[in-house]
Amino acid sequence: MDTLFSLLLCTFRLLIFAVPVSVIAYNVSYDYRSLLIDGQHRILNSGSIHYPRSTPDMWPDLISKAKEGGLDVVDTYVFWDQHEPVKGKYNFQGRQDLVRFVKEVQKAGLFMNLRIGPYISAEWNFGGLPVWLHLEPHVVFRTDNVPFKAQMETFVRKVVNMMKNESLFAWQGGPIIIAQIENEFGSWPLGTPEHAYAMWAAQMAVSTKTGVPWIMCLQFDAPDPIINTFNSYYADDFTPNGADKPKMWTENWTGWFQSYGKPTPFRPAEDISFAVLRFFQKNGSFQNYYMYHGGTNFGRTSGGPFITTSYDYDAPIDEYGLIRQPKWGHLKDMHQAIKLCEQAMARGGTTLHQWLGPDVEVYAYSNATEKCAAFISNSNSADAAATFNGVSYKLPGWSISVLPDCRNVAFNSAKISAQTSMMLMMPVQDFDVLEWEWYTEKIGIWSENVLKDTRFLEQISTAKDSTDYLWYITNLQVSQRESFLANGKDPVLKIDSMRDAVHIFINDELTVSAQGVWGSPSIEVVQPIKLHEGTNTISILSMTVGLQTGATGYDLTGTGIEGSVYVEGFDNGTLDISSQLWEHQVGIRGEKLHIYERGGSENVNWSSDATVLANKPLTWYKTFFDAPQGDDPVALDLGSMGKGQAWVNGQSIGRFWPAYNVTSDACANGCDYRGAFNSSKCVSNCGQPSQRWYHVPRSWLKPKDNLLVLFEEIGGDPLKTSVVVRVVEKVCGNVAEDYPPPLEKWSSALANVSFPEMSIECGKGQTISSINFASFGTPTGQCGSFARGLCHAPSSRLIMERRCLGLRKCTIVVATVMFGEDPCPDQEVKRLAVEAQCS
Repeated sequence: MDTLFSLLLCTFRLLIFAVPVSVIAYNVSYDYRSLLIDGQHRILNSGSIHYPRSTPDMWPDLISKAKEGGLDVVDTYVFWDQHEPVKGKYNFQGRQDLVRFVKEVQKAGLFMNLRIGPYISAEWNFGGLPVWLHLEPHVVFRTDNVPFKAQMETFVRKVVNMMKNESLFAWQGGPIIIAQIENEFGSWPLGTPEHAYAMWAAQMAVSTKTGVPWIMCLQFDAPDPIINTFNSYYADDFTPNGADKPKMWTENWTGWFQSYGKPTPFRPAEDISFAVLRFFQKNGSFQNYYMYHGGTNFGRTSGGPFITTSYDYDAPIDEYGLIRQPKWGHLKDMHQAIKLCEQAMARGGTTLHQWLGPDVEVYAYSNATEKCAAFISNSNSADAAATFNGVSYKLPGWSISVLPDCRNVAFNSAKISAQTSMMLMMPVQDFDVLEWEWYTEKIGIWSENVLKDTRFLEQISTAKDSTDYLWYITNLQVSQRESFLANGKDPVLKIDSMRDAVHIFINDELTVSAQGVWGSPSIEVVQPIKLHEGTNTISILSMTVGLQTGATGYDLTGTGIEGSVYVEGFDNGTLDISSQLWEHQVGIRGEKLHIYERGGSENVNWSSDATVLANKPLTWYKTFFDAPQGDDPVALDLGSMGKGQAWVNGQSIGRFWPAYNVTSDACANGCDYRGAFNSSKCVSNCGQPSQRWYHVPRSWLKPKDNLLVLFEEIGGDPLKTSVVVRVVEKVCGNVAEDYPPPLEKWSSALANVSFPEMSIECGKGQTISSINFASFGTPTGQCGSFARGLCHAPSSRLIMERRCLGLRKCTIVVATVMFGEDPCPDQEVKRLAVEAQCS
């Protein structure tokens, strides 16, 4: 009986645990005001997190930080080229596990906007469309082209059916509340093939019966029932194309992407919050941050051309998955303030719009239950004052105040109470000369698979994007009678059109490297070359640096050498060598042999001769390193290298190009958050490499003996590279007495009696080890450069030390009573500035 009872009990338990967790289905629709979720109008904040730009181990933390930051929705593109790298062969594993990513969003209790595209742009290789599709006969992208539409529809339906099969749409209890077809295609004249394609795409999407609304961004003529949405830095003046469609903003750019040779763009938190509140005050209902976490373009996925491996985007969560302060915290505070207004806002449009002065206006919402919320905006760069409902308000320039009760200020976009975090890339392992081995790549022809032609073969169709590299090789005969052999005046090689980059070898010696794009009005390459009597070999290594993405017709743009190649300086005049016999070799030998993997590295003979290790072109380097202890994000400092690619344990970290420095004068203008933003307004990193640090996900590492392989194209020094971890070095707070009280404690009853607070918090596993600066009064400067003003409470530092030392996080009320006697009674508003060291 005991045995029988045990078996029955075991069976009962198995049946219990086999029952899936119940899910609640809900309906999603829309009207002129907003999306309706089970009949309830919702005001939603969303953020873009792209699953291939991080790793599955990172996804739960990223999504959790998005939720903690106050988001309602996670947004992602679907990356066709990653899911169908070969026609008919699909990949939904690892970083491509779309279903797992959507379920992580569902587990966190957030909604999802699934932007299927499948054209996505996204600064992604070829705009996310697979290269094999481009090579299919008669295919032209994004137009009324039958072969293209057939393949596109097949993929879209596959994704939709996959989501249905996993019960991931809202009506099935899943998180997906909207889906997007196409991306930033734009409106085209009636009768054009582009217009016909856009209308077909809309109809095809609706026919998949997802059960949730479809959107098309920047498609101003999107047909019913598709909702047309907007992408830009500001969207307050956007109006949808139908009176029954809500106002939705699918891309609010939190910064901008990084390009090689360009400074690093950043966007102040004050301007982002100003833009968001201006959108919501004018009847906006849904806005999405692009990006909320930008991540990394691992492998050869960066598009462009010339987009860096880093896709950090100055997002609220940085490339490594760490919170970027104060941006993340300031936006979190704003989201909380918006939630306080949601009941009043979601019932309908604004009930009051009134000008309170030049460039100062108020928008108010109220509903049948007498809930009231208001936004007072000052769109001038100068400070202003205004009176509303009998109350006077001070409004910083370029700011919006949120009044959840139409009376008390809960948030102002220009007043940041969130801390600032200063990050440090801390070296944990340098490499000794004896730890490296190297192997020299073969210049030019390295296999029997050579293509010969009397013209330059286009690179995409020749290499099929299986590699960045394509060799062009030819021979040039020089007679002993040529004058330049005696007078020392070198001939000049000219290439009149090429993209993206080339390394030119003359008789196996690297002569010059250059980069450029089609259509330049001048010669792309003009280079003196050394030739000798007899046969000279010209070997040109052409490289892609991310395939073109962007406007319609980009698939008709090729790469490699185009036009003509000349040699000037011969006695008989200029030689056009374009039509002589050229050999084409796809790829490089080490890449073909997979020598960046443990097994493949045994396919070549590595040298350990340290005397000729550094500054060699076309050289492979390998070494081993141990994973840093702890769980801080890991990166490679490759600032001493030139150009090439990196792998760790066979996983491609991406392209590196530290030799491509940013011009030193590009950052001269500084940055003022006030006034309209653009991608070149606020930049940094001038005079430095475009990218120095390269993210290595923790999940790709073993505790010991991790294989690092670098392929250097032009010459770098691996001895100066290192493994680093990203940590919080310092944290700062800078809060004034007139800031709103903490939103967690906000209520109309307490708004006039509560004080603002300052909180500072070090990173995980750290504590506050010292207070570097503290002043209550009139301090000046910013994090890293604070200075005392004329008014200063002498007890400031001691009080902060007593409250904070040894703790990870501490909080203090910003009020005179906390610091003893008033240090300057004549000063109407005082502030507290603190800088703390984390260790």
